[in-house]
Parts: sequence; structure tokens; C-alpha cells
Amino acid sequence: MTAARRRRRPRRTGVALRHSLLARLLASSVLVAACSITATAWLAAEGASESISVAQGETLAVDTRINDTLLGYAAQHADWSGVGPTVHALAEQTGRRIVLTTENRVPIADSADGGAPLPARIRASSAVDPLAVDVSSAADGAGRIDPRAVGPFALPEEEGAELEQLAEQVAACFETATGLTASVERAPSGRPFVEMSDSGSPYAAECAREILLEPTETERAALAELNGLLAECLEPAGLQARFAIDPATGAAALTPVSDVPGEPAAPPQEAEPLPAAPEPPVAAPGPNADPVARPRVDPRVASCADTSRRAQLDPYVAPSALLFIDDPADGAGGLSLSRDGWLRIAGAGALVLVLTVGVSVAVSTRLVRPVRSLTDAVQRMRAGEGVRLVEVRDSGEIGRLAAAFNEMAEHLVRLERQRKAMISDVSHELRTPLSNLRGWLEAAQDGVADLSPERTAMLVEETLLLQRIIDDLRDLAMADAGRLDLALEPVDLGRLLAQAAASHSLTAEAAGVRLTADAEPGLRAVADRARLLQAVGNLVGNAIRHTPAAGAVTVRARGDGEDVLIEVADTGTGIAPEHLPYVFDRFWRADKSRNRRTGGSGLGLAIVRNIAELHGGSATVRTAPGGGALFTVRLPVRGPAVPEPAGAGG
Repeated sequence: MTAARRRRRPRRTGVALRHSLLARLLASSVLVAACSITATAWLAAEGASESISVAQGETLAVDTRINDTLLGYAAQHADWSGVGPTVHALAEQTGRRIVLTTENRVPIADSADGGAPLPARIRASSAVDPLAVDVSSAADGAGRIDPRAVGPFALPEEEGAELEQLAEQVAACFETATGLTASVERAPSGRPFVEMSDSGSPYAAECAREILLEPTETERAALAELNGLLAECLEPAGLQARFAIDPATGAAALTPVSDVPGEPAAPPQEAEPLPAAPEPPVAAPGPNADPVARPRVDPRVASCADTSRRAQLDPYVAPSALLFIDDPADGAGGLSLSRDGWLRIAGAGALVLVLTVGVSVAVSTRLVRPVRSLTDAVQRMRAGEGVRLVEVRDSGEIGRLAAAFNEMAEHLVRLERQRKAMISDVSHELRTPLSNLRGWLEAAQDGVADLSPERTAMLVEETLLLQRIIDDLRDLAMADAGRLDLALEPVDLGRLLAQAAASHSLTAEAAGVRLTADAEPGLRAVADRARLLQAVGNLVGNAIRHTPAAGAVTVRARGDGEDVLIEVADTGTGIAPEHLPYVFDRFWRADKSRNRRTGGSGLGLAIVRNIAELHGGSATVRTAPGGGALFTVRLPVRGPAVPEPAGAGG
């Protein structure tokens, strides 16, 4: 039976979690992941919030534009018959579907020709009524009637052109006198007015034209109609008021009339402000002039004024309609990020990338530095530059690898020293007997010496010594190569010890040493009998050589659980504690002056250790109580364990 040498594996020691390579890599990954998740969450929240805000703002702006455009159309047209092109143009410009219906949801115009009808549950975006404008959509200070709804107050081209010439003269006069700017603007009714950069300048009065402040024939007719409607409404309440033309806007402005001279028509706290016709100014200030205090009027007057204006304008404006605005991109494209959002994403991505690179570089540098040191040390060893230990600063797996490399390097140094010492010892051990043999044989050949029986016996002894050294070297070489065969069988240890003692009895008797053997009855073990007898014989011979006359050598065997112990004790000089680790090394000698006459070949104890390890056991030595040495061979009772085939196991 052939048994491979059972290798002793070093005990694996744990690594503190904080020093573990796995823990450091995991911590780095968690750090980068946490930063990425945080950045992603922040970007998602910020981007979504900004996108929603931007989208809402854009939607509101677009809806306001569409609503205002259609309000302007309604204010300037008596019906919706020609609104189709305007609706299609707005849809093309805004990318929205625009549907205009009556208050009963009868379609008036749809930008999506042939499109699906609107579901009944869809709410209208707004109501388009120039006579009832939503206060949230109206301009600051404007009423609920769209200012573009002028009705009969719209000036014919002839009247407008005549007034515009006068307005241009006023503007030119003002610019010449002051060097300031003045421009001619037109109100929604077509009435021109002068917009002066400094309406408080005294030159404004000098350049003014009274005719610009007077209503035209068209405006007088419209005012008469409006004031008639107002008077008819106020008559039951016994109140009076009238409308006048505001030269700055061209619109009709209400002027309360006291029913009692010197008193207002209504208490101020019960009235509400309405646009009033100002006192005739020296020049029209225009809509951007500083506002003047507007008188408060009786709510009944204000209500009648509003009703009268609606009644007058109603034939001139389109009827109220419902406006539906739909964005086809809402259900498909979702929200899109703004430029700032993309910049934030790019910045956060760059930050995470920099963090990832930084953490990776820091971690990899700490990992690569000792690996490079190990690589350099290995390359120096391969180049024959000697062994150089690696500095260990890490406590994790890399540190353990560096420590293992240092141990291996130190072991290689020891092996190299042992190899050199072995070569020296082998050459020394072989040189002496070979020199003796050569000398005597050459002397006999030359006739100088006679080979007597005593000299022949001495030469035979030298030959046997050479043979023993060669056999020991062969056994060691085969054991190192794992080719030393074991013929395993149950061995009676009592008989084996008795045989070993008997073979060394003459040597012990000649040395004056008492040799005894003792074993527990029936003690057996599975082993190679010849190899085990060789190991015990080497131990007994070594003990006899190191025991002085009148000393004793004892060989005994006993059981110890699943193992058996074979012990060889002597009463010699013993072994110094500092020498105990080297006793089983090849050619090691505590006494460097010892020679082949006073000692063995220096290989016997090394062979003992190899044979014990081949059997799955061990060989140890310690100083015996009372002096001397105690060698112990521990063997498993059932023999060496059969190694598993390569690749077996789960």
C-alpha cells in the first residue's frame, strides 16, 4: 500500500472585521452606493419639482395666451363664425388641441379636424366672454369687460386719421420744446393719444390741442345711447350719472352726478371705485400716466353702469363660449428636464464619479502597495538576488499574505542553509571512510601494508558505514518525493520492541549500558513493520551512543486513546532547550566536534520523523525528568488516513 505524506496545514486564524479585505471593499461599495442613491434621490426630487413647476408655468402661460387671443377675437367680432383660422393658428403655435364650444357644449371650432369628441366629464379650461372676463385673467385695474370690446365707440378711419394728425403735432411740439420723447399711441377704439415721457412738464399744456379732448361725432352718438340706457336704469332709484369719453383710453368713463348739490351720490364707505372721466387735462397722459384718485360711486349706480355697458356692447361681441385646451404630450412624453436640471444631473454625476474614482484609488492603492512589494520580493528571489522580507503594515488578508510570504522566505533561507550544511556534512561523512579505504588499498597494492584479518574487518566496517549513509540518504530522498512505500499490517508492538532491543543488545553491552523493553500486553497498531523497526532502531542506537557507561536506555510502548506512543528514554547528558527544535534536522549535531567514531551519520533522527509522519503520526523530543532525553513517536492505531482523490468532496 502506498500512502502520501500528510501535509500539516497551518491553523487558519481569523481576521478582525475592520481589517478584512471583504469588509473594506464592501464599505467602499456601500459608500459609493449611498452617495449615488442620495444624489439620485435629490436629483429626482429637484428635477421633478422643477419640471412640474416649469411645466405648470408654461401651461399657464400658454393657456393665458390662448384665452387672451380668443377674448380679443370675441371682443372685436359679433359672432364666432370666422374663428376657425385663429384656433388652428394657435394650435399650431402652441402644440395644443383647442376646442371652442357654446355653453351647451355645441362645437364651434376644433383645431383637431375630425378629432374625437370631448368626453362629457372633461372640464372647460375657461369661459371666453368679453363682457365677463375672469378677474384672475384681467389686467390690473381693469373691470370685467374686456377693454378691446369698444362696440359703437370704434372710430371710423376718417375721424381717427384727423385726430392722429393733431396728436403728431402735439408730440412734435413737446419734443422740440423739451428735447424729451413723445409718441402717438392708439386706444382699442382707434382714438389716438400722446404718450409723453414727462407729462408734468409745463410744455405739455402749451403744446396741447383741445380738440383731442373732445368726443367725435361717433363717440357722441355712442355716449348718447349709453347715457340713455344708464338713465333708464337709474330712474326708478332717483339717481343720476353720466358717461364721458376718457381721452387717454377712448373708453366711456362714469361720472357720478349729485342729486343734492354739493353732496356725493353715495357715502364713500358704501361705494366702489370705477373708472371716472377726468377733468380735461392740458394733454392726454396716456394709459401709463400716474393714476389719479378715482371717486367712489353708489353701488346702484355702478351696477346700472355695468348693465348699460353690457347691453350696449352685447350686439358687437361674440356670445360666451367654453374653451377646452388639451396637451397631447401629457400622456406620452411626460415631463422633460430643463437645462438647469440637466446641468444639476451632470454635476451630481460628475461628483459621484469623482467620489467613486477617489474611493477606488484610495482603496486600490492600499491594496496594491503590499502586492507590489510581494511581487518585487518574488522577482528578486527568482533573479537570485537573495531573500528580502516584506514590511507588514496591514492586519487583514493582505497583511496575512505578506506575513506568510515572510515566513516562507525565512523557511527558504533555513532550507538553503540546511542544504549547504547537508552537502558539507555528506561530503565530510563520505570523505573519511573513502580516504581510509583508498589509503589501505593503495598501501596493499604498493606492498607497503599487509591486509591482515583485523585490517580487513576494519575496511569492511568502513564499507558498511558508507552503505548505511547511502541507504539513509536514499530513504530521505524517497520520503521527500512521496515515493516511500509502506506495507501496512497489524503489528504487535511488544514483539517489535523486543526485536529492536535484541538487535542492539551487543552494542549496549559493549558500551556498558543497560537496555530494557516494555510494552502493554496486546498493544497493536497498523503500520509498516520494517519501517517502524528501522525508526525504533535509530532511536535506540542514538540513545546508546549518548548514554555513558552504567547508564540505562528504556524502550516502552503504551496506548493513548486513538494513538499509540513509543518512547525511548536514556540517562545520558540530555539536550539543551535551545537545541530541541533542531534535533530532527538532517546532519544536525549539538557537538560540532563529534565524528563518525563517536556518532552516527546525522540522518537517523530525520528518518525517524519522516517514517512517523508517513504513518500519520509525529516524532517529538524533550528533556527527561532527572536528566537524559525522551523521544516519543505517536502513531494512529488504525494506521495513516487514506487521502481523498483530487477533486473529491463537495
